[in-house]
Amino acid sequence: MTEVPETTAAATVLSVVIPMYNEEEVLPALVSRLRPVLADLGVGYEVVAVDDGSTDRTAELLAAFRLGWPELRVIGLRRNSGHQAALTAGLDRAHGAYVVSIDADLQDPPEKIPEMLELARAESLDIVYGIRADRASDTGFKRWTAGLYYRLVRRLAGPSVPAQAGDFRLLSRAAVDALKALPDQQRVYRLLVPWLGFPSGEVRYERAPRPAGQSKYPLGRMIRLAVDSVTGFSAAPLRIATWLGAFAFLVCLVLMIYTLSAHAFQHTVPGWTSLFIGVLFIGAVQLVCVGLLGEYVGRIYTAVQNRPTYFIGHDTAAGAAAGTAADAARRPFPAGDPVVPSPAPPPGGSADPAAPLPQGLGRRS
Repeated sequence: MTEVPETTAAATVLSVVIPMYNEEEVLPALVSRLRPVLADLGVGYEVVAVDDGSTDRTAELLAAFRLGWPELRVIGLRRNSGHQAALTAGLDRAHGAYVVSIDADLQDPPEKIPEMLELARAESLDIVYGIRADRASDTGFKRWTAGLYYRLVRRLAGPSVPAQAGDFRLLSRAAVDALKALPDQQRVYRLLVPWLGFPSGEVRYERAPRPAGQSKYPLGRMIRLAVDSVTGFSAAPLRIATWLGAFAFLVCLVLMIYTLSAHAFQHTVPGWTSLFIGVLFIGAVQLVCVGLLGEYVGRIYTAVQNRPTYFIGHDTAAGAAAGTAADAARRPFPAGDPVVPSPAPPPGGSADPAAPLPQGLGRRS
């Protein structure tokens, strides 16, 4: 692939990070709307498109668009690593003094990016959230589950989590570096970003319907996101398990008193129903508690493994640590190469964002 000049890191005021997975249908519309918006800003910018192991023509279309758009930078992951991991890869390698993350589906309007940047500069904010003021384009079930999710996480993680804020946000360089220094393995940025406590503001917009393509967040992924959000940010489920155990003990105590009374009055046969129900109830509570413990043990296991959550296949930025596409073609990643974890940041501070990473590896997230 022919390389074109890149916007230098020193001149980059704004980076726009876009995780992508099988977005060939919506990609032309995204480019036609995003490019004029960024061009009108009058500042140096880069668009960091992270191809999350797409199996359609997404990578091919990105390469074609890049030939006439030098500010477009393409990072290809070696396999599908998930939306939050792809977002991590983009944030790790963005050069801008401000970084905007946005999905490729155009449900979050690129036209709001100038307003975000202006608000951050005018009020010296480190975070500007895109807030969905109207979700009329979503189905009733989607609106109901989204409302339930935000009520749950705000109750567990605190009111600092803005309601109806997804992954459309602007971050300052200080906020990005703080995120990169966190050791979390399974990241949920809509909870991690508010937890930082940086000065923040909001920009409201109406959520539009997806113009093309399929949603990449079916019900199964939504449930997984909710589980990661709860178990990754609160120990409340373990306390719930404790209370369930206490309640089960009280039920058992009542049943024991009832059983002794029935035996004293020689009414032992009628007690079979209550005993059977009690056994079922206690068994169900035990399974729920074991399941909750398993979720937390699984997170500990993942943290102990210390595996990078993504692997860079190529990065079209000139001199990028992961190498250009031409360099990757000359020096492919052998299947038997050992996996070396990325170096951890020094205690008390974030890792140097300019420090190179090993070929093909991302930072531990």
